[in-house]
Amino acid sequence: MFVGGMGRSGSTLIELLLGELPGFCSVGEIVHLWRRGLVENERCGCGRPFSECGFWTDVGEEAFGGWGRLDAGQVLRLKDGVDRTRFLPALLDGAREGRLSARCDRYTELYHRLYAAVSRVSGARVIVDASKHASLAACLRLRYGSRMRLLHVVRDPRAVAHSWGKRTIRPDASEASSEPEMARYSAGRAAVQWMAQNAAFDALAGLGTPTLRVRYEDFVAEPGAEFARIAAFSGYTGETGGAGGPLAAGGSGRLSGGHAVSGNPMRFTAGRIGVRADHGWRESLAPWRRHLVTAVTAPSRRRYGY
Repeated sequence: MFVGGMGRSGSTLIELLLGELPGFCSVGEIVHLWRRGLVENERCGCGRPFSECGFWTDVGEEAFGGWGRLDAGQVLRLKDGVDRTRFLPALLDGAREGRLSARCDRYTELYHRLYAAVSRVSGARVIVDASKHASLAACLRLRYGSRMRLLHVVRDPRAVAHSWGKRTIRPDASEASSEPEMARYSAGRAAVQWMAQNAAFDALAGLGTPTLRVRYEDFVAEPGAEFARIAAFSGYTGETGGAGGPLAAGGSGRLSGGHAVSGNPMRFTAGRIGVRADHGWRESLAPWRRHLVTAVTAPSRRRYGY
């Protein structure tokens, strides 16, 4: 299960709740594991540095015979040669031959071995990767085809732009981290990225990737119904609410903690967590920024009901 969409769209809670279902394992944003985990030794969702986390140590042994067997620099160079927005047109077109195709095969083999190892270590049959990046989803489609389920999370672009403009310290950063703060985008850049990422996920759906689109606003308004719909799409047939599931009556979530690598600081949360709307952008987003984002995203904003 690949959770995709523009960052800051509220997907982390959905991802973590999926990880609470029996037979599911949420691994966070695996796209960042190669740098933030292997190179910079940032904190896992369990609170330990990546190199000291027993779960990821076991996964590394299963997948590669130990993380030390991987050349992280080589993996990052491979990533830059295929997993970038600039390669999306070729990846969506099939990339069946040539150097890009060869790089894609080598790159997704790493993920395939990693997902298989997570399944063996955790005992889960469904791996939830919340990497979000459309370029990675396009790469994985070429390997998995319809075996990959795509959860496309969308949020009002003005709310997304407001979130990308905030200055936020990353609590998982280590002394070696190259990003002590969460990335920031200007309103214009956030708007353009929102357009590009969502268009790419629409294209993946059009190419036959099993896809379910979820709007953040609908999820926070009716978390029980929306989460049941998401769980059913993933193949889960059990209870998702009440005593038998991670959502309580009234919409609060229950998280037990896990090993999500990289992502929203919410991954460090264990216990009850409220599911509520965040509409702070309506008062806090400067009018000129709101007008800019509204204008840039006009061609597709109404497609998603905004």
